Amino acid sequence: MEQMSVVGGTAAAPAFEPEAGDRRAAVRFPIEQEVRYKVFSRNAVETGGGKTVNMSSSGVLFTTERALLTGERLELAVNWPAQLDNKCALKLVTTGRVVRSNGTQAAIAIERYEFRTQGTHGRVV
Repeated sequence: MEQMSVVGGTAAAPAFEPEAGDRRAAVRFPIEQEVRYKVFSRNAVETGGGKTVNMSSSGVLFTTERALLTGERLELAVNWPAQLDNKCALKLVTTGRVVRSNGTQAAIAIERYEFRTQGTHGRVV
């Protein structure tokens, strides 16, 4: 059965039922938005960009500029499709660890998240 969710007063894409054998507990939504990420290592912070492939309440699958390593800690900022009060662009900022990586796609398990305003340009900073 399909589910619809309402975000910021507009209907979001229908939810997908998990496939047989899919162990993920959260429903994934096929949301494609621009992302910027920061990979935190012991000696440096590396930045990159890509697009979300799908998202759930517990994780994000996204494209990357290079292969990320399982276990890497990162911050991911996602352009959010809804606006605050229908006028201010938002971004979803999450932190987590890479749980799966395949070439130029990676999945993170969300450990923490918050919504931030994007300012006047409406792009992920």
